[in-house]
Amino acid sequence: MEEVREFSQKTMDYNNENTQSGGQGPQRPHKSNTSLVKVGIVGLVAGLLGGGIAYGGATAINNSSNGGDTSYKNGTTKVANVTVKSNSDATKAFSKVKGAVVSVVNMQKQSSSSSDSSSLYGIFGGGSSSNSGSSDSDSSSSKSSLETASEGSGVVYKKSGNDAYIVTNNHVVSGSSALEIILSNGKKITGKLVGTDSTTDLAVIRVNAKNIKTVAQFGDSTAIQAGQSVLAIGSPLGSQYATSVTEGIISAKKRTVPVEDESGNQTGDATVIQTDAAINPGNSGGALINLSGQVIGINSMKLASSSSGTSVEGIGFAIPSNEVVSIINQLITNGKVVRPALGVGLVDLSNVDSTSQKDTLKLPSSVTGGVVLMKIYNNSAAQKSGLKKYDVITEMDGSKVTSQADLRDILYKHKIGDKVSVKYYRDGQLKTGTVTLSESTSQLSSSSK
Repeated sequence: MEEVREFSQKTMDYNNENTQSGGQGPQRPHKSNTSLVKVGIVGLVAGLLGGGIAYGGATAINNSSNGGDTSYKNGTTKVANVTVKSNSDATKAFSKVKGAVVSVVNMQKQSSSSSDSSSLYGIFGGGSSSNSGSSDSDSSSSKSSLETASEGSGVVYKKSGNDAYIVTNNHVVSGSSALEIILSNGKKITGKLVGTDSTTDLAVIRVNAKNIKTVAQFGDSTAIQAGQSVLAIGSPLGSQYATSVTEGIISAKKRTVPVEDESGNQTGDATVIQTDAAINPGNSGGALINLSGQVIGINSMKLASSSSGTSVEGIGFAIPSNEVVSIINQLITNGKVVRPALGVGLVDLSNVDSTSQKDTLKLPSSVTGGVVLMKIYNNSAAQKSGLKKYDVITEMDGSKVTSQADLRDILYKHKIGDKVSVKYYRDGQLKTGTVTLSESTSQLSSSSK
């Protein structure tokens, strides 16, 4: 009996070690061969005792019911024919794209004083972290070595000559000294960073096209609908779960969410697709696809509630494919993205209470959508065009503006120097004007009016 208790305690210890491994998969317990043999013997003895008891009990019951006949007809269970067709739309879509989804490994130089290469990426979910040297490595000898800092996902979207191009998230490659790409067949190749854009959290990597067999196709993200079925493909928790697929729907076509860097500082706002398809750390940079096998978004963020200590399930985000295409084309051409801007601080009118709309903004009750100018940067396009604090923009370049997302979409269709028309309310009066777009807000003076 003492040996049975010992076996149970060892089993509990083994499970606890796995639970404390941080979700990195089963860890091999540090036990000697003698200990393993002992556990195996105890398990075998316990099994023999249990089997004997079960067999004796069955025999006694059988003897009392059929006069001691011990003949049985065992092994008659069969596997039934499959009645569900496996070639569903989801299966076909996944098969079409899975070869183009890769794992992106962020390799960084580690100092000897650093024993933990983990990185936290806030709401983005940058992937599982691990030390390539393992616990048996000598930290004093790793002063200039490269180690795995994080893992994410990426999508091969183009082949041109000897090169192939992969889109991923900026936070997946941020701080990297080298990039290792693990293809869907497990082959590892080296990647070279082409360019990044922190505002949209996108990056482009170039690799040798020799081993690239599948290239993904982008679909029109403006054609998606809430409730539409989608699949998310990537490497949740790292490459050990590469090419995992989850299914869900589009919860909302357009959401505006803050973009944060690795330090938790907000670098801007992003307009994203909301989905309930499971997106976990490591899925960042992977594909959100429709059931035709077209990429309609690049997975980027997973919303979590850090204040309450509980995670929010079923809320994930992806960068719309139309914006992705625009950004990656600029990254390949220029290595960076230069955006026009108004040079203002904004708030959606829908977030302003009715009393302020009436007393401060003096808006007519018929105005229900727009953006309020809360800050005007010095030397900005807005200041030069005569716009002022508390002006409410309702139309730009002939398109209706109901939110910051609408305004951003209109601006990003233009180049620096373009002239665009604008309609806005000031003190209750509708006015019109023209704005000459200038450099991005980050390049303007921090002082404002």
